[in-house]
Amino acid sequence: MIVSQRFILVSLLSFGSLLSAQTSPRHDPAHNHEDEVIPLDEVIISAPFDRPLYQQAQAASILASDALTLGSEPSLGQTLSRLPGVSSSYFGQGSSRPVIRGLEGDRIRVLQNGLNTIDASAASPDHATSFDVSNLKSIEVVRGPATLLYGSNAIGGVVNAIDGRIVDEKLAEGSIRGSLGSRFSSVDQGYATNFMLEGGLGHGLAFHVEGFTRAAEDFRVPGELRSSALQQRNPLPPGTAEQRDIVPNSYLRAEGLGGGLSYVWDEGFIGFSWSEYHSRYGSPISPDVFIDMNQTRLDVRGAFYNLLPKIKELSYRFAWSDYEHTEFEEGQDHAVFKNDGYDFRLEAKHEKIAGLEGVLGFQSDRSDFLVASDEPLMPRSVTQSNSLFLFEELGATERLRFQMGGRYDSIMVRSVESDVFGTGIERHFDNLSGSLGAVFTPNDRYAVALTLSSAGRAPTAQELFANGPHEATETFEAGNNSLGIERSLGIDLNVRKRTGWVTGSIGGYYTRYSNFIGLFPTGTIDIPSGFEIFNYQSVDASFVGGEAEAQFHLLHPLEGTEADTPRTNLHWEVRADAVRARNAQTGGSLPRIPPFHLTNALVLQRGGFTARLEGIYTAPQDRIAANELPTDSYFLLNASLNYQFKISGTTCDLFVKGMNLSDEVAREHTSFIKDQLPLPGRGLVVGMKMAF
Repeated sequence: MIVSQRFILVSLLSFGSLLSAQTSPRHDPAHNHEDEVIPLDEVIISAPFDRPLYQQAQAASILASDALTLGSEPSLGQTLSRLPGVSSSYFGQGSSRPVIRGLEGDRIRVLQNGLNTIDASAASPDHATSFDVSNLKSIEVVRGPATLLYGSNAIGGVVNAIDGRIVDEKLAEGSIRGSLGSRFSSVDQGYATNFMLEGGLGHGLAFHVEGFTRAAEDFRVPGELRSSALQQRNPLPPGTAEQRDIVPNSYLRAEGLGGGLSYVWDEGFIGFSWSEYHSRYGSPISPDVFIDMNQTRLDVRGAFYNLLPKIKELSYRFAWSDYEHTEFEEGQDHAVFKNDGYDFRLEAKHEKIAGLEGVLGFQSDRSDFLVASDEPLMPRSVTQSNSLFLFEELGATERLRFQMGGRYDSIMVRSVESDVFGTGIERHFDNLSGSLGAVFTPNDRYAVALTLSSAGRAPTAQELFANGPHEATETFEAGNNSLGIERSLGIDLNVRKRTGWVTGSIGGYYTRYSNFIGLFPTGTIDIPSGFEIFNYQSVDASFVGGEAEAQFHLLHPLEGTEADTPRTNLHWEVRADAVRARNAQTGGSLPRIPPFHLTNALVLQRGGFTARLEGIYTAPQDRIAANELPTDSYFLLNASLNYQFKISGTTCDLFVKGMNLSDEVAREHTSFIKDQLPLPGRGLVVGMKMAF
């Protein structure tokens, strides 16, 4: 660990010194870009204002366009796991959610177009999110507390998946645009196909239709499924061989169809979309268990521009969901999870008043969550939240902007009376959150962003009322109905550089939690189920960490201009992140905290041709909680080739990716089942995408 710490320090100091380098020692018109987009100039819409990453107070990332096409994986968590500060709660092909700065589950708000997914993915790592990444336009990740806009469940960050099902711009009558994609992967004999079509119908009407299908068989891993640490702790009976090479019951089937219709006029738009999603996937740690999931979702979205004096935009969003999944064991339905609910947001953006420009909003959401089983994990529960929030920005000078905001949440969590759990319990929470940020741009190349935040999170129904076996994680979860609001106080500092021979960002953060609610192992076995008992309890905790992301433009500086002729570009990309999370009362580590990650990649571009060679190093994790096993380090070698060309107005991409080329044994420390399931072994992905 001393070597790792020194390596982190040297890497960050080296990166910081490179950021301080001059933007460009010389300027040569021949070095202009053909069509280069400055990454920090990408606009993030999850923030209060549609401003680029460069001007945001909070740390954020965007995965879009070609990067999303080439980097997409079967699950959301794996798709985002290469972003700085993001890991995965890996549970095989069918399910994984993002882990941001060591925080997971209900602390990370996963959204569709700014609204809650209204599924069961936050309740357990084996529950998949209720959408596929195939047809997304982009995925935005906000690292750190985003409670001001999205509520107490965003205390760790926000992931916003943007699909564009509701068209919000005028399309010419008869105009059509769309895309068609397909890919095949060798490690699991998997394939995925998706399409999207949208166009103008005249008189301001526009439509959108999309669909996908995905399938994968049991995937291959290098060597034995169980880690050496687990084999030593729980050896198999004499004469019993360890499972290896193929992960049984790790298959995946998924399909979905959605469509939208909207009306757009000069002073606003209104639209709705309807989608159906279905997936079926096996549990990789239980050969006789699989999950069958279905969701029906309705979205309504619209806006009025300049409707009232000083109000430049009044926007609204509404989502309703009917979600259900059934867990089958030995062919019989063992448990049913249902979540019926809605999410509604109303926002008013005002023009400058006394130098302040901002957003005033109201949000209301409801969840009716049911687990039906012979041995249910928790009683049926209802969660209702109503919130008011305000976010304002003040331009002190041309180069210095202050951002401030506050949010009030009134939250009710109620368990319903039942024969198994007895009399129902109702809890009410009044939650206040606030933040103060500053963005200083000394020139057009650099930006320094500082954020101070005080955020709160009310305990969830599962944390309050759980009292039963959880087969997916092989635990017995015991809730605590006396838990109070979890509070955090944090500081986040980022330095960014958007042009020159070196571009990117480097930052650090510190967050102190009081009443941090965690699921902690007890070392005691529940006799009826045979599972270890895990208690939900609150402790004081601290998180400290840093993230770096840089591109070294080895041939030409990044200047964001256009060129008349193609040229060769060579980039060296570096990403790194580290976090240390401790129980402030005992000094011990919290469970499932990601270790240090470092990614290095060389990217060669010439015309429509792009080649990428990538190495991902993950350090060992031996700073572990009680009754937790350490995780070994690993190094993954990946490579990809992409060729983009145009035919009669259609842009075509052909790509091939080699994944884990060295067939390395790799385990995600953030996964509940990391000692029973390694990441996939060596594989090849071949695909294409056409956009017109």
